[in-house]
Amino acid sequence: MFSRWGRAIAQISKAGCQMRIIEFKNHLVAHQHYAKVAAASIPTTVDSIEVGCPQNNMVNLDKMFWSKPCSLALALDSPLRIEDPKYEGIRRIILKLLLFYSKQSTSIRGANVVYKRIVSQVDKHAIYNVFNLEKTFKTTFSLLVLHMWLCLRRLKEEGNDGVGFGQYLYEIYNHDLELRVSKAGVNLLLTRWMKDLEKIFYGNVVAYGAAMLPEAKKEELANVIWRNIFSDDGALEPDNAVKHAVQAMCRYVRREASCLSLTDKEAMFSGNFMFTSLENAPCQGNHARR
Repeated sequence: MFSRWGRAIAQISKAGCQMRIIEFKNHLVAHQHYAKVAAASIPTTVDSIEVGCPQNNMVNLDKMFWSKPCSLALALDSPLRIEDPKYEGIRRIILKLLLFYSKQSTSIRGANVVYKRIVSQVDKHAIYNVFNLEKTFKTTFSLLVLHMWLCLRRLKEEGNDGVGFGQYLYEIYNHDLELRVSKAGVNLLLTRWMKDLEKIFYGNVVAYGAAMLPEAKKEELANVIWRNIFSDDGALEPDNAVKHAVQAMCRYVRREASCLSLTDKEAMFSGNFMFTSLENAPCQGNHARR
């Protein structure tokens, strides 16, 4: 896995540097748009193209992710909810004839919203600040995979409906990942790198699933998170400086998994839920609890 990461990241980094030089010389920025899965737009922000993030305060990880799990569903009056438009009369009849309200169309729109929630959590600086991660293509990809796994794991609890919905979600993720790789500057041999990243995705998903089984060793999830997200050199164990962050992410993952299990089917299939906010993480010397 590490050699595959090395090849993929080296190619992406090299091509990315060349692309930035060309863009600087020509003073152009190429904007790409979603095509087949554009039922709902996936936001792109300045955060997604910045390399690092400010570390003005040290986050007190020991105080985080100990609270009791709860549903992540948004309240019915939340301004963050995204609802299907409620058309009436002739417009509704026409849309119904065009299969706008079919199970497939409704699922695709819902999957777009779910992926929007994932991207919102992963592209913000907060998650990198809290876990002391540098914002690179590798870490962003690893966090995307982690949150995709959390959602797919929850959807699987809904049986065949959840598995089918998860397939739409995966297709949207894959399309977005291709745009991200292309944006990083990889245009030649794109299919090859996408296949490598697909192998990494499935390898990570299997490892996370195994680490969450009741019979798994207590430290297994920490080991998987270390290898998949934090480690850059293939080291088997984190040093003391990183161990706190790895353990905190373990608590975060276990808590989010429990919270998603408490989140109802309607919220999951419509995307009307939000991952736990990391925006107001307690800092060293701050005794306020989450």
